[in-house]
Amino acid sequence: MTSTRVPLAGRTASPRTARAINDRLALHLLKDEGPLTAGQLKSLTGLSRPTIADLVERLRGAGLIAVVGETGADRRGPNARVYGIVADSAHVAGVDVRARSVAVCVADLLGHIHAEASLPVAADAEPARAAEATVDLVRRTARKAGAERLHHIGVGAPGLVDPATGELAATEALPRWHRELSTALQGAFGAPVLLENEVNLAAVAEQRLGVVRDRDTFVLLWLGHGVGAAVVLDRELRRGASGGTGEIGFMPVPGTAGLPSATGCDGGFHSLVSSPAVGALARELGMPADAADDAPAAEAAVRGAVEAGERGEPFLDALAGRIAVGAAAVCAVLDPGCVVLGGEMGRAGGTALARRVEDRLRRLSPLRTQVRAGVVGGGGVLRGAVLTALDAAQNQLFGAA
Repeated sequence: MTSTRVPLAGRTASPRTARAINDRLALHLLKDEGPLTAGQLKSLTGLSRPTIADLVERLRGAGLIAVVGETGADRRGPNARVYGIVADSAHVAGVDVRARSVAVCVADLLGHIHAEASLPVAADAEPARAAEATVDLVRRTARKAGAERLHHIGVGAPGLVDPATGELAATEALPRWHRELSTALQGAFGAPVLLENEVNLAAVAEQRLGVVRDRDTFVLLWLGHGVGAAVVLDRELRRGASGGTGEIGFMPVPGTAGLPSATGCDGGFHSLVSSPAVGALARELGMPADAADDAPAAEAAVRGAVEAGERGEPFLDALAGRIAVGAAAVCAVLDPGCVVLGGEMGRAGGTALARRVEDRLRRLSPLRTQVRAGVVGGGGVLRGAVLTALDAAQNQLFGAA
């Protein structure tokens, strides 16, 4: 537990406002530090003992905190009660929407995962039925988690999310039911639905749970069937005017047969490092590679090259060179200091690929940039969706920090 004292709110606040500020302060301390005694709350906040006693009773009455134990058995006098957040006072759900599947996770107010489930979705599924099946999956998962209701629902999906409307942009490349899902979830559960691009959510998970917990600024490169990026500057996720920050598949780069267009990313960075391009590169260099042009096949090719040792080095070197071209362009504009390789291929390449990309990036750019392999795994988008919903729920119940 830290010993930092938190400044008290300004003296001009009304009694009601002061109580709200004090309650918020205590709740965030209990969330961040874990269970505390009234004495510890007094020390950390600088509030008076009567004020602490009042807020403890107020928060207990609201069902947000409860006595979770006692301390002081090794000293004279009565034991001190230890107070903690009532984790089951609210639940949130995360939903990871893919072209042919959907995954759901339900967590309590402290982020503890209580239930997970997934469901395949046929490529030709009728939109209304696909949305209905997803709603039913969320309902069953929430019931399994013991959640009577959901406070917020976070949803991760491929494509552009308009930052002004929060809606997924219409495109023929994605199933129509993706655009209908938010409305279906909100109608079924009456909970706010927070829709976010899947790569952005993977970056949230890496920042909070993964390889960049020590970084305030970084870029995550998503290397899967498609190519994308998430940009985090000063701990803030940057989306751009139309939600298009990170659409690096369209970025013109050397080494392609042409230039991308407004309607297609062929000829852009996508043509160098998407799963079809990586599969073709593996076959060209004599590495075993599935003829399928999808992310699992490319992931298997990259993982096979890592496991092949010296025999796989030419392929890894060539792939690292391609990735470094795009990374250098991003770094020249943003200077993030750290690039994370995410997505199926980024994770499969691990430190072997990250080390090679960093070496080639050092030759292309004068900017010092670390390259790290993502570690949150295939559930990164889902974990990011849960974290986004959890932040919103906590801010509403506790008050913004």
